[in-house]
Amino acid sequence: MLRATKDSRKIILRVFLFFFSIIILSCATVSPVDSVRERPASFAVIEEVQPQWQEFTGNIGYFHGKIKDPRLDFWAIRIDLYAPETRIVVKGGAAGGSGAPSIRTESTRVSSFVRDNDLSAGINAVPFDVISASENRPIQNIGVVISGGELISPVNPRYDALVFYTDGKAAIVSQSAINDMENIENAIGGFLSILKNGQPEQRTTDLQPRHPRSAAGISDNGRYLYLLVIDGRRPGSIGSTEKETALLLRSLGSWDGINFDGGGSSALVLRYPDGKIRPVNIPIHNGIPGQERAVAGCIGVAINPSTGK
Repeated sequence: MLRATKDSRKIILRVFLFFFSIIILSCATVSPVDSVRERPASFAVIEEVQPQWQEFTGNIGYFHGKIKDPRLDFWAIRIDLYAPETRIVVKGGAAGGSGAPSIRTESTRVSSFVRDNDLSAGINAVPFDVISASENRPIQNIGVVISGGELISPVNPRYDALVFYTDGKAAIVSQSAINDMENIENAIGGFLSILKNGQPEQRTTDLQPRHPRSAAGISDNGRYLYLLVIDGRRPGSIGSTEKETALLLRSLGSWDGINFDGGGSSALVLRYPDGKIRPVNIPIHNGIPGQERAVAGCIGVAINPSTGK
């Protein structure tokens, strides 16, 4: 009898999650550009991807695409770093987490990061030590975070980072090369470089695991920053390998690229025309579609420095 009750509960939970997924998927098809039903551009393979950028806000372009082989659903934004209105924002976690770099920050969802910092868009970046959906818990960034010239989290020499310099340039470098902050305005750690000089890093060739991915890329001339999220762990999008992520970044226009923390942490959040702030993709934390994970260091963009929008 007890076994039957447990089995019944599992069936009910699965049915609930199925219908919940349908609701989440239907909400995710609303375009953040004009709030109408979104029809992603479809491509046979990654190499055929040609981005069709739509103006999202200010100097940010938006693109949603699908790939048939492998089955991937992805979203990307392109940020004009040369535009004087562009402001990059990096945080180590929730407000109150700054101070000495040895102090742990507090966990936050990417949507909270975008809302609390008056941003147009944001994405997760730094790996961390505590996995939970609950916010405002002590959390350790496993990698560098520099925000407005202030060191929030120390470097992890095993990994790379996306760095924004005071002269306006951006680069992806080894965290071991960050010896001081004299010329650094912002920096956000991730895992490793996956695209270098327009080619996937050699080490990605034989890496087969597929996961939801968050990544960033920089164009050859340094003008554009690309933020990319790829869904995984659902029938319509099986997740990408590191090499596939690199190839997709290249198709979008990147010359160099970095793999951020992924899996259940992956979330690209935008401020929609109606003012609502939500992920464009479908985060899956703890097997629940649409549930955002509370993460550590994030990177975002504001277009108008006076209002942050």
